[in-house]
Amino acid sequence: MRLSLLQPVIDRPGPWASVYADVPHDTGGDGRQQELTATATTAQLFALGADEATCGAVHEALLTRRGDPGAHGRALFAAHGALVLDTPLPGPPAVPFAAWGPVPRVTPLLAAIGDDPVCLVVRLGRAGADFAVLGERATGTEPGTPGERPARHFCAAADHHGSRRAEEIADAVRREFESCGAEAVVLVGEEEERRLVHGALPEPLRVLTYESAHGGAAPDDGSDLVERDIAQVRAAQESDRVALVADRFRAGAGPGRKDVPHSAAGIPELIEAAREHRIDTLLVSPHGADGARQVWVGSDADQLAVRGRELPQLGELRPAAARADDALVRSAAAHGADIVVVLDPERAPAGGLGAILR
Repeated sequence: MRLSLLQPVIDRPGPWASVYADVPHDTGGDGRQQELTATATTAQLFALGADEATCGAVHEALLTRRGDPGAHGRALFAAHGALVLDTPLPGPPAVPFAAWGPVPRVTPLLAAIGDDPVCLVVRLGRAGADFAVLGERATGTEPGTPGERPARHFCAAADHHGSRRAEEIADAVRREFESCGAEAVVLVGEEEERRLVHGALPEPLRVLTYESAHGGAAPDDGSDLVERDIAQVRAAQESDRVALVADRFRAGAGPGRKDVPHSAAGIPELIEAAREHRIDTLLVSPHGADGARQVWVGSDADQLAVRGRELPQLGELRPAAARADDALVRSAAAHGADIVVVLDPERAPAGGLGAILR
């Protein structure tokens, strides 16, 4: 999960304005619809209790910035008169809304963007290979900059041809794979070159390597189809990872299993684990009822409780009510836990929230 994206909102105290807006890239007019959206959204925030400066920051952002090409939705988070995060969504939000509360409404954002699995893309050419690492968890990426690590080139020896050259490139692929934290490899290039390199990889890596049949020697050969192939591999990575985490959660939920991580479910148990920093992986489902349950929070991520009267013992004299899913996401992200969104109701924890404990 792209948790570095959340860091700006996790580290700041609220209250927060959270906005999920449908803002097409090309409005096809004079911006009147954009102005209507901005005005209606900020009026809603003001009615919910948001301060004038924060409403103004949201209004300006909605009025002056249009959606990115290909993206028709945006998520905005503002606090204390400043826009803190403005990020495109893969598509328009299912239900555009604005919220005002003590913690940001980040759970819909996580559900929209999904995981960001790490994939090593190897573009084979006559001079060697170009390596690109896709995915926010890739080793060597700058914090807070999800997407892609700068490409690196490997130059094969000029006098190496055929199988010997393929073995040299395969060894470079292995080293790059081990150093970048990837979970899969996609080979792009001429068919014979792909076949030789794929066959020269060590067996454990070979089974994690896929070939795109749409790329040739030229960089732009079949580029759209290559990108589609890469996207399919990454989607399969994400699906496999969610299934693995869900299985680990279910295995740890039973009593007397010392060979697997212990799991926690239910709001009281999850809040206790969050306060003690024992959550390794938080599972969140948008379909469960527990996510919308009310819990109590303070300005610090450690200040959360089932009942408001508990918070003065944690140093918060003015507790505020918040959704359980957003409060637990804030706490988990603040303390380095992973967060996995489980969209399949059959795999999700009962109630929609669960955790694998450290």
